[in-house]
Amino acid sequence: MIAHLNGRLVEKTPTNIVVECGGVGYFVKISLNTFSRLGEDEHIKIHTQLQVREDAHTLYGFHDIKEREMFNHLISVSGIGANTAILMLSALTPDEIAAGILNEDVDLIKSIKGIGAKTAQRVIIDLKDKVNKLEFETENIFTVNNTNQKDALTALLSLGFDKKRAQKALDKIATADQSVEEMIKQALKVL
Repeated sequence: MIAHLNGRLVEKTPTNIVVECGGVGYFVKISLNTFSRLGEDEHIKIHTQLQVREDAHTLYGFHDIKEREMFNHLISVSGIGANTAILMLSALTPDEIAAGILNEDVDLIKSIKGIGAKTAQRVIIDLKDKVNKLEFETENIFTVNNTNQKDALTALLSLGFDKKRAQKALDKIATADQSVEEMIKQALKVL
């Protein structure tokens, strides 16, 4: 297994990167969270997980080990494949997913595109004990009206904004009675 790559970042898109190590370019699929944390450094270290299937060998990359651990937990759930796990890690941070699991917040998990109520419940049931043993920051992550704010943050991330800056902007302007669209419009003015 390839545990990490330490090399030159040759190509970077929101869904994948190419890292050159010893003259070999590795194509690595990443989440939006990892994309936003990579920055502009040319030399990077990325933690990886190799998925071997009959038709493909796919390398998934993560900015830190905690994100890779959450990825491995998510793909252990029946009905969640590697691409769905990457989508989940693009929509929420590992800490937010852990908090949703520990708080049994079905609506939070279900709010991720492609995750239905049954799958969200299965994620919570299957991973509650595993996540409880790990060190995730699960206290005070969510605010009032967290679903609309989370949806607005996801939209801003998909537009290419840095997660920390987008979250700061939303914290400045978010009120309980705002729709997702209003939050996005006001956050764009701040950003």
